[in-house]
Amino acid sequence: MTKQVDVVVAGAGGFIGGHLAADLLSQGLTVRCVDIKPPHEWHQLHGEAENVVADLSLVENARDAVRDAGRVYMLAADMGGMGFIENHKAACMMSVLISTHMLQAAQEAGVERYFYSSSACVYAAGKQTASNATALKEQDAYPAQPEDGYGWEKLFSERMCRHFEEDYGLACRVARYHNVYGPAGTWTGGREKAPAAVCRKIAEAAVSGDHRIDIWGDGRQTRSFMYIDDCVHGTQLLMNGTSSMPVNLGSRELVTINQLVDIVEDIAGIRCERKYQLDAPQGVRGRNSDNALIRELYGWEPSIPLAEGLEKTYAWVYDQVKLAGS
Repeated sequence: MTKQVDVVVAGAGGFIGGHLAADLLSQGLTVRCVDIKPPHEWHQLHGEAENVVADLSLVENARDAVRDAGRVYMLAADMGGMGFIENHKAACMMSVLISTHMLQAAQEAGVERYFYSSSACVYAAGKQTASNATALKEQDAYPAQPEDGYGWEKLFSERMCRHFEEDYGLACRVARYHNVYGPAGTWTGGREKAPAAVCRKIAEAAVSGDHRIDIWGDGRQTRSFMYIDDCVHGTQLLMNGTSSMPVNLGSRELVTINQLVDIVEDIAGIRCERKYQLDAPQGVRGRNSDNALIRELYGWEPSIPLAEGLEKTYAWVYDQVKLAGS
């Protein structure tokens, strides 16, 4: 059956969804962008797309969203950075309604392929207790001990994708995103992630002349951060691939939060006095991505250096700080 819409991007008003939709449109594909937020709140609004405002936790809206669509990228979720997911566990768990109804609707509509954006938060906490983190392999998600709330919903939805493929033949592809960052994302308001938050704090310090910033935790917790261009490329690589296994999609360039701050300070050309907030949300002690499987399956892994991506991200965030203060 000929499909009238090549691709649906659910959660297109978000950071990753906006960049993904832009790339798909640049390839000449017809794209239906769907998000619960009104268009003026979308990170990117693409006039050449079919833009739909809908609550995808309602099954009738999910059915409308995927009607006559060939492929679905399911990125819709209620989420944010560590401060949000540690303090809104119930809201994060409620995203299971979106995940369930979008899978159900895609299967009913005869969608050809279905991509689900999972998260490194599915990994067992007991494997993430040290700053010198051993890179997480895909099998480290079990025995299950994911991030409470958000991680449990993601792991459960991964299993639903697996069983929808086994039981109904819906071709599902799953990526476990590791800390995606870049321009045109959330940079303030409580849902921003560490790279955007650090860029904002240092940009505010540069603009105000008050070179004092707060750091959540002791600064020695470790993470890897993947630039948005690598994320968009890897997402489509997995969608077009042959493996239905969940696959890590993340950089393996491990840094401490202090090193992250160092890089942004170098970009900004200032040094800041750091106040460490030991009672702030921190998540696991250390997390890194093992990329052996994605290299084996696709001969590729995210490779944009953190300093290069942060330079572009800081420039964008600095402009937003200046605009907000004008």
